[in-house]
Amino acid sequence: MAPDDAPTGDPYAPAAEQGIHRIAVPTPFAVGRVNVYLIEDSPLTLVDAGPNSASSFDVLQRGVEELGHGLEDIELVILTHQHIDHLGLVGLVASRSGAEVAAIDAAVPFVSRFREQLEADDQYAGATMLRHGMPEEVVIALQAVSRSFWGWGAPVDVTRELRDGEVIELRDRRLEVLLRPGHSPTDTLFHDPERRTLLAADHLLKHISSNPLISRPREDGAPRPQALVTYLDSLRQTREMELDLVLPGHGEPITDHRPLIDERFALHRRRAEKIYGLIAEHPRTAHELAQAIWGNVAVTRAYLTLSEVLGHTDLLLNDGRVREVEADGVVRFEVTDPDGEG
Repeated sequence: MAPDDAPTGDPYAPAAEQGIHRIAVPTPFAVGRVNVYLIEDSPLTLVDAGPNSASSFDVLQRGVEELGHGLEDIELVILTHQHIDHLGLVGLVASRSGAEVAAIDAAVPFVSRFREQLEADDQYAGATMLRHGMPEEVVIALQAVSRSFWGWGAPVDVTRELRDGEVIELRDRRLEVLLRPGHSPTDTLFHDPERRTLLAADHLLKHISSNPLISRPREDGAPRPQALVTYLDSLRQTREMELDLVLPGHGEPITDHRPLIDERFALHRRRAEKIYGLIAEHPRTAHELAQAIWGNVAVTRAYLTLSEVLGHTDLLLNDGRVREVEADGVVRFEVTDPDGEG
């Protein structure tokens, strides 16, 4: 069904009334379809584009046509962050249309040198997984899976670098650019204050909690970024915003962002306490903690669960409740006050 049909009960009808139309583009990932948004304004603007595949391209092209436009009519493509399910078709759309491509400045080194950056990220991820107790055969298998997905992305030639706090001026609206890292280092939100609407990509999702993935530090030798800590700080900023409608990168729109963010805060508090309880039983690696919580997950989810655990051990480390103990290149976590209440 075309996104501009907006039948009664369509959760995206309020967005369509603002001239923002969702096109749900298929992806190969468990999260399902990615929401690409066409903003009928001047310039005619596409927010994200979906992964690089023929089926995704066909759905995107049909979606734009059903809205009365062609891909060649796109004048501006805005990229929300560096993940391949969002950026894969950006370059193709821009080449077909001659559109300007806008992205936050922090994303430009990654998206412009896409494969080089993925290679470095995979090497860092492999070392991180080994350091936190994941068996080498699992690491090798996961890296092979990761490489198989590289083709779903493609380099992006960014022609307009955005900066946190600047404004994109369209004919009928102003979009404030907000860098809110956590889920990725380059998560960028686009806020229409007049309509109290936020294009949020994967920063806030209704049906699942966004996973703050472990990312490579952008400077060699720098400490591992604390993705969950950063993400929670970003969520706190979003919670303070006056919003009526949040348009996410997957799933349905959000009309009650504060209660949902509070649910996410509570979820992460509970998970941190559960992980603390497991560490209090005896010291464990992050991989052992992940297995204790989720069991033997599919290899494709191994890095996601490790990221989840390390995010919460970061919270516990920062609170002084646990510490890292390294032996033979492998880190285990132990409580700092085994006889106390933590």
